[in-house]
Amino acid sequence: MLQRHFKRKTGMDVKAPRQLIVIVFLLISVFSPCAAHSGNTPQSQFRLFSLLKTRAPIASVAVKNIYPHDPSAFTQGLFFHQGCLYESTGLNGKSLLSKKELRTGKTLQEVIIDQKYFGEGSVVLKNKIYQLTWRNETLLVYDAGSLRPIRRMKYHGEGWGLATDGRYLLMSNGSSIITVREPDTFGVVRKIHIHDGDTPVDGLNELEFIKGEIWANIFNEDVIARISPRSGKVVGWIDLSALRTYLPHDVQVDVINGIAYDAATDRIFVTGKYWPKIFEIQLTR
Repeated sequence: MLQRHFKRKTGMDVKAPRQLIVIVFLLISVFSPCAAHSGNTPQSQFRLFSLLKTRAPIASVAVKNIYPHDPSAFTQGLFFHQGCLYESTGLNGKSLLSKKELRTGKTLQEVIIDQKYFGEGSVVLKNKIYQLTWRNETLLVYDAGSLRPIRRMKYHGEGWGLATDGRYLLMSNGSSIITVREPDTFGVVRKIHIHDGDTPVDGLNELEFIKGEIWANIFNEDVIARISPRSGKVVGWIDLSALRTYLPHDVQVDVINGIAYDAATDRIFVTGKYWPKIFEIQLTR
């Protein structure tokens, strides 16, 4: 169930009356088509449906810094490691794993993935980088220092987002479930069912583990869900819609996808598919 949400380019305050938001959402739903999955999504409507009925707190964001981002990158995974950004991108024949300088966006190292694979989420854990593939049911594993491929592991189903709590790997597949996996075997440890109140939260996409919480992009929405890894409860939402006001109006951009956390300096970075910018953000109320 990936039906959702309300595209906002105007910077309308999320604290506006919910009745008005619902009316606008219904009008958009009538006059615009639903988007397809993250595979090769065209420019479509980006909405805030998850915020319409939630009782969880909603935070906005302030932009602290802006950095360059490759506008041709179909971003599927983003993480920060030892002073650099690492990014995995999708599309068959165009999928990459790359190490980049944050300040300039310069590519420092890059792995071109076999064209049969559609790259998805990625993460580093204990000197290894793990990268999902979308429908290939294959996990690619690299040496974190050299980006040398060292092994492949199989799994069942689609791969979307990947993060780590420092011990296990956390994997999304576009549903409302996050699967906790062993890094050595990629075997399933447990499954976390994500919910906001009594409502399952579908479309879980790119993931990041930040200060004891799982942060998840919601596919085709301008929001991040903040999730308790123990209960699966959404403990808060982050409205990212204001970031679109910083993007050039004459470029084709796609869904927000990409969260990276620099624990050493407590910095949070977000971007999207084909976005020409990476934003360092700070939560506001």
